[in-house]
Amino acid sequence: MANLRFHFLFLLLYASIIILVSNNSVAKICLPRQHDAFSAFEDSLFDVGNDNYFNTNDQANYAPYGQTFFKYPSGRFSDGRLVPDFIAEYGKLPLIKPYLHPGHHRYTDGANFASAGSGALSETRQGSVLDLKTQVRYYKKVHRLLREELGDEAAQTLISSSVHLISTGVNDYAIYITNLTVLWSNSHQDYVNMVIGNISSAIKDIYNVGGRRFGIRNAGPLGCLPVMRVLRGGAAGDCIEEATKIAKLHNKQLYKMLIKLGNELQGFKYGLTDYFTFLTELMDNPFKYGFKEGNVACCGSGPYRGTSNCGLKIEGIEDYKLCDNVGDYVFFDSSHPTEKVNQKLSKLMWDGKGSGPYNLKALLEI
Repeated sequence: MANLRFHFLFLLLYASIIILVSNNSVAKICLPRQHDAFSAFEDSLFDVGNDNYFNTNDQANYAPYGQTFFKYPSGRFSDGRLVPDFIAEYGKLPLIKPYLHPGHHRYTDGANFASAGSGALSETRQGSVLDLKTQVRYYKKVHRLLREELGDEAAQTLISSSVHLISTGVNDYAIYITNLTVLWSNSHQDYVNMVIGNISSAIKDIYNVGGRRFGIRNAGPLGCLPVMRVLRGGAAGDCIEEATKIAKLHNKQLYKMLIKLGNELQGFKYGLTDYFTFLTELMDNPFKYGFKEGNVACCGSGPYRGTSNCGLKIEGIEDYKLCDNVGDYVFFDSSHPTEKVNQKLSKLMWDGKGSGPYNLKALLEI
C-alpha cells in the first residue's frame, strides 16, 4: 500500500511539472545572462534568401551564386557569405535563417528580414519585394513570439540587448536614377528626405517594441557600380555622377537623422559604418587590399561585366562570363561584392573604427 501511495505521489508530481513547463514558456528556453542576437533589414546586401520564398525576379537561387562557401546557390547575391553571416560568426551564433524559411527558427539568436531589391519606400519595386515597412511588421511578429516563448521580461531583455542591422536606401535611388518613366517629380533633396523619413520611422517602430541598438550601413558609391557604368547609353567606364551625388546626399542626411534620434530617444545607441568610403577605396586601390580588379565584376557580360545576367542565359544578350579566381575581384556580379569584400566590411563593422559612435562589438558591451 505504501509503495502504491509513493507511485501515485510521484506521478502527480511528474504531471504537475509537465503542466508547469507547458504553461510557463520561460521554462522552455533558458538563455545565458549575456546572449548576443542580431536582426537584419533592407536589401540584397543583407538578404540571406528571403526572396527564395515568394514570386519575384530578385533571386540568386541558381549557380554560380554560393559557389565559394556553400557550394550551392543559397539565395545570397554573392559567391559566398554576406555581412549578417559573418556578424553571426563573430557573435558566436549559427547562421541566421531567412525569416520566410519554412523550417524551425531559433529567434533567440535573431532573424533576417532583408529582401533583395527592396527599399525604404514601399513604392520601390512594389509587389515584388518585402519593403522595409513589411520587414518591420514581420519583426513585430517575432517580438510577440519571443514574449510567448520567454515571457515578457526575458524577451524584453533579449530585444533591448540585440543589435539591429540596417542596410539603407540604395534600391530607392537606383530606381530613381535609372527609370526614365519614374513618377516622382521631386527634387533630389525631397526624394532623399522621403527615403530618410521612412528609415527613421522604421527605426522608431523597432525602438517602440524594445529595440535599442542599431548597426547602420550607409549607401555606397552607387554611380560607380559596374551595372551603373553601362546604363543610359553612357560611355562604358564612366560613373553616373548624378547617382553618386544622391548617395552622398543620402549619407549626409542619414548621419543627421541618427544624431537627431540619439537626442530624442532615451537609450538609443547606434554604430554607423561608412560603406561609401570603404567600397570607394577598394575600387580605386584594389592591390592595396589584396585584390586585382576593383571595377570589373567576376560574373556577368558586357563592359565591366555590368549586365545583370550572372548565371542566366537571356535571349538577345551575350552569355555571361565567370572569372577564374573570384578572390581577385571586388564585385562578384554587376552590383554585389564578393564574399572576400563582405568579410572585410563585416570586420570593419564589428570592431573597426567607423563613423561612430560605436562598432558592433562595443554596442553589445554597453
